[in-house]
Amino acid sequence: MRRIVIDKTNDMQRLDKFLLRYMDAASMGFIYKMLRKKNIKLNGKKAEGKEILKPDDVVEIFICEDSIRNFIKQDEALAVPEKLEGKQAVKLDIVYEDDDLLFINKPDDMLSQKAKPDDISANEYIVAYLRDKGITDKSVSVCNRLDRNTTGLLAAGKNLHAVQSLSKAFKDRSIHKYYVTLVKGRFDKDVLIEGSLVKDEKRNRVTISDKEGNIKTRVSPLIADDKCSLVKVELITGKTHQIRAHLAYIGHPIIGDYKYGDFAVNGYFKKKYGLSHQLLHAYEMIYKKLHIYAMPPEIFRKILSQEGYDYTWQHGTQEV
Repeated sequence: MRRIVIDKTNDMQRLDKFLLRYMDAASMGFIYKMLRKKNIKLNGKKAEGKEILKPDDVVEIFICEDSIRNFIKQDEALAVPEKLEGKQAVKLDIVYEDDDLLFINKPDDMLSQKAKPDDISANEYIVAYLRDKGITDKSVSVCNRLDRNTTGLLAAGKNLHAVQSLSKAFKDRSIHKYYVTLVKGRFDKDVLIEGSLVKDEKRNRVTISDKEGNIKTRVSPLIADDKCSLVKVELITGKTHQIRAHLAYIGHPIIGDYKYGDFAVNGYFKKKYGLSHQLLHAYEMIYKKLHIYAMPPEIFRKILSQEGYDYTWQHGTQEV
């Protein structure tokens, strides 16, 4: 059984037309048969199919889930892998959503987008979430990337126009991105780090050179201490592992970063807190009139608190 709440992207259309788009491998005859037998209801009542949908209308389909999936063409852009069914406990932390945009707070150990055909990424979870709401636009897509174990804000477009607008904003840097991270040692002044970046494809690792380049990262202290510092990072350019490599390059590697970090320091945090990934969080984005914040994960906040670094976080959306 599926329950679909109609939003503005699907209002002002006939119920039968919506159902035919939603179950695009079903025939119109089958749709009308299900309506007659009350296997499909609108707002808890029998429907004919000619009703005009409005926002917040509820469409209920009383058909087993396997049959519903069989009536949905497995278009590659909208296919939800079978093994996703066993991971429905992963609930998206939605920070902001409107008719066009969706911003989520990605947890660690989740890909932003597929690396291999059988991967399950945030993109697949978003597609599944929107399909359950009756949104079947084939353009739905995540528009930025975070490393698998970097947490924080992912932005997705719910239609082609939104995807194009977001992608352009990331490309021309009109969307401003800020991260927070805990680094080794005292970091007590604003720094603009510049240089060139070279990637070793075999090792999936980058190196920084002080030769003139176009890679730029701005770092500002939030809490400075001899042992560790909480810093805010503005990603001016966006390259693979840029923040992690830049901070390690200037002697302040990220806590928990086993690729670029300090082995002894990481060992302390792993033993005391069970930390197994870098404490790097995409905390803040500014896009047009939206100022969006995503709360860092529990382990990040726990480590700060127990190490004596108190900080007041924001979560949600404000208008600029």
